[in-house]
Amino acid sequence: MDVETGDVDDVFRALADPHRRALLDRLNEHDGLSLRELCAGVAMSRQAVSKHLAVLAAANLVSTVWRGREKLHHLNAEPVNAIADRWIKQYDRGRVRALADLKRALEQPVSSTEGPTEFVYTTYIDTTPEKLWQALTEPAFTSRYWGVELTTEWVAGAPMSWRENGVTITDPEQVVLVADRPTRLSYTWHTLSDEWRDSHGFDPAEIAVLAAQRRSKVTFDIEALAGRVRLTVTHDGFEPGSELVAGVSQGWPEIVSSLKTLLETGEPLPAATR
Repeated sequence: MDVETGDVDDVFRALADPHRRALLDRLNEHDGLSLRELCAGVAMSRQAVSKHLAVLAAANLVSTVWRGREKLHHLNAEPVNAIADRWIKQYDRGRVRALADLKRALEQPVSSTEGPTEFVYTTYIDTTPEKLWQALTEPAFTSRYWGVELTTEWVAGAPMSWRENGVTITDPEQVVLVADRPTRLSYTWHTLSDEWRDSHGFDPAEIAVLAAQRRSKVTFDIEALAGRVRLTVTHDGFEPGSELVAGVSQGWPEIVSSLKTLLETGEPLPAATR
């Protein structure tokens, strides 16, 4: 999301209403709710909730994903991140403590009775679908903003090789699921191998627990808009309460921010920041 004047106005206007803040609170507690479920948790009519959700969606604070015939709503903290990173930093942070507290609240992993099983993140990038596709698939790009090199034929069913921290990860279940250039890309997540674990210095016992869980997948939906592209990252397929959800919830915003910065400025975020 480009934090120009209009975008900032949309975000603050959306956050100014207590009913809309209540809806964001609901999504922060239980992410991925349908309209029916949201209406059940607030003292508003279905029509009022729909109108408030439209305002939140226009400000990019809420993103939606269809699951069968149901449209699920997800909290998206990217606009708040963008305001804090690109606009507020020029001022004394002590004067904006309330907004900083809101930012931290929105960034906390969501929780529910069973735990979240997916993570959804939406941002806007000044680029074209073709260039974004290139940045998501070509090792020369991914190694710059992500530190990962992906090698595959980029057709459905093709095996994938991941290279990170000097370690190459291959596995028969590590494959491309969808490759509809330049609108949709999906693949299974990499194998939590011993070599990958050791290259990051992770605890063997903790990784053993995570490696025993079912494999997740990530999907990139690319939509061309007027002069820019909307990118929605959906990482799902996790077991309820999996610690992997918390991990990707922290990792994807940093990776996507670095991707956005690379495409818009020619340079990714510094490695220390990522």
